[in-house]
Amino acid sequence: MSSRQPTPGDTGRVTRPGGGMTAAFAPVTAGARRFPRQRLVLLLASLAGVLSAWHAVKPSWQVPLPTPAVAGEERLQDFRDALYFPIREFLSGGNPYDPAAMFAHWPVRQDFNLYQPYHLLLHAPFALPGYRVGAVAFTLFSLLLLVALAALTAHAVRRYVPAPFAVTTAVVAALLVTSQVGKAQLYVGQINPLIALGAAGALLARRDRPGWAAAALALAWLKPQYGFPLAVLLFARGSRRVALAGTAIAAAASLPVVVLLVVRGGGIGPFLDVIVANLTHARGTPYGAVDSVTAQRIDVAAVVFRVTGWVPSEPVVLAGVLVASAVLIRRTAEPVADLLTVLAVVVCVVHQPGDVLIAVPAMAVVAALWWRRRGEPGWGAAGTAVLALAVPFAHLYTVDKLFGPRTSVTVDGAAVVVAWVLAVVAARRAT
Repeated sequence: MSSRQPTPGDTGRVTRPGGGMTAAFAPVTAGARRFPRQRLVLLLASLAGVLSAWHAVKPSWQVPLPTPAVAGEERLQDFRDALYFPIREFLSGGNPYDPAAMFAHWPVRQDFNLYQPYHLLLHAPFALPGYRVGAVAFTLFSLLLLVALAALTAHAVRRYVPAPFAVTTAVVAALLVTSQVGKAQLYVGQINPLIALGAAGALLARRDRPGWAAAALALAWLKPQYGFPLAVLLFARGSRRVALAGTAIAAAASLPVVVLLVVRGGGIGPFLDVIVANLTHARGTPYGAVDSVTAQRIDVAAVVFRVTGWVPSEPVVLAGVLVASAVLIRRTAEPVADLLTVLAVVVCVVHQPGDVLIAVPAMAVVAALWWRRRGEPGWGAAGTAVLALAVPFAHLYTVDKLFGPRTSVTVDGAAVVVAWVLAVVAARRAT
């Protein structure tokens, strides 16, 4: 592998013999010839992907129309509670961040969390038609985003391994729509595919195309629990302009909506009261509280509580994970630095099993490189981290049937936290 000089903002190391994980990799630019076996894999993966996609999309037109009688319906619940009716409330002149207003006006089960306000404009086209049309259109759009994430993953893999782009895209897309995490995005109607695409784009383009990386980071800011830690870690890795510009783009896009909500609500004071009420409600819900035995949280604070019964301070956990990760990723080259980055984002603050979708490109690259570099310092831990991170993708809630309800969430959370710890170990051994 040839040496290269680091570019500005590149914290990777110059390749040297025995350099281990701190050595940077030279991008692979040569095309890969497609052999008959690869064409067969492409065909089988495409067929499997189409069948799984059909199965995953069906709930969008099978789900009953929302009414108070079916408020507990899980199919498309995030589309219903976090997109369709919040946007309807906004378009009708209300404030969707007000839990009391949402529960009074619409058949929702969950309050509208503190998504970036530009979300209310970005996804408005899916809330303008009737509910059924909007649900089907959004699900198909999310499916296309999963395919786009698979293509971005194939591009990331080809930077290090001469794998055929089409074959890798088809295989990753098929695995995504067949996996528990991928199916959940479409079944529940989550907006994570767009966020995962933004996070992956920010990491891949941060040096060569910082403008595109900043725009991608702005998409990751759609949920602040993604955008804030990712911006912090990008800043720590030397991509300061990307971190600041992406954050500024997200803020600028949200500002008109915030101004409108402030004017509608009678001033900044009443608007802030609504935000406080939103946060207070979220902390008291059985699906959001850190000390809830039924919450589907996989972050460090929630996992510690589920395993030990002790409730750690969430701000302390957030700061501790970010500081520890930031120190290490500055001295660790890609792709393990990318894996540690996305894992830190997921475990530092409130996240659920489906949120590990942002780790797919980094997982694929580390998995593709592990065999050839398994003897180098840190790569054994890195490969094991990928195996641990695969747990939320692989299981089908069979552990719930064997050991009781919500056991799967505890297993998922513990596996993801272990994956982050292993990524930390990998980075430490390589530095």
